[in-house]
Amino acid sequence: MTEPAAETPNRVRWLRRARYFLLAALLGTVAGFAAVYLTGGLPRNASLTADPSCAAAAITAARLKPLAKGEVAAFAVNQTPKPATEIAFVDGKNQPVSLASLKGKAVLVNLWATWCVPCRKEMPALDELQQKLGGRDFEVVAINLDTRDRDKPRRFLEEIKVKHLAYYEDTENRVFQTLRAANRAPGLPSTILIDRNGCELGFLLGPAEWASADALALINAAIAKN
Repeated sequence: MTEPAAETPNRVRWLRRARYFLLAALLGTVAGFAAVYLTGGLPRNASLTADPSCAAAAITAARLKPLAKGEVAAFAVNQTPKPATEIAFVDGKNQPVSLASLKGKAVLVNLWATWCVPCRKEMPALDELQQKLGGRDFEVVAINLDTRDRDKPRRFLEEIKVKHLAYYEDTENRVFQTLRAANRAPGLPSTILIDRNGCELGFLLGPAEWASADALALINAAIAKN
């Protein structure tokens, strides 16, 4: 049966309105996804804006990506590296140290404390990593965050016979607060890999077997010159 002519304009208007709402809903969904993506809602996504000073780091990061596996599968490689968040702490002689002062060598910054059980467990592996690869091109920078007894972490390192790591500390917890604000240290342990030019290559939240073959391959690739 043919629809009455009087109803045809109403039907046309209804169809147009339905298409309008469908298009609006689709655009809203796309915009919502874009907002999440660009504001870092996807946890392993790096910033989409490249920094010219880290052009070489981008090449290194691409080399690291297939190596983030096995014992270091949780290592998140930065797609577009930027200068690492600047932090300051002190060495074993209470002398000030900053990331800027370490430029010229790749560094693996590790935040730890004696009250953190996973931190204690991975410390021997970090010491072994420093023994195997540490030198003028690379250093493990393990920063202790104990805030009360400054002798406790030193005693702990002596007890587990750590011999190759230089001692660094931040008893005021400023390093942790700074890196937590940068979404790089929501908890302990947290580890950040930085190239010789001070650009962040990636980070790992939680413990890892840093003396494993997987970790050594990752670090060696970070040390290699482009």
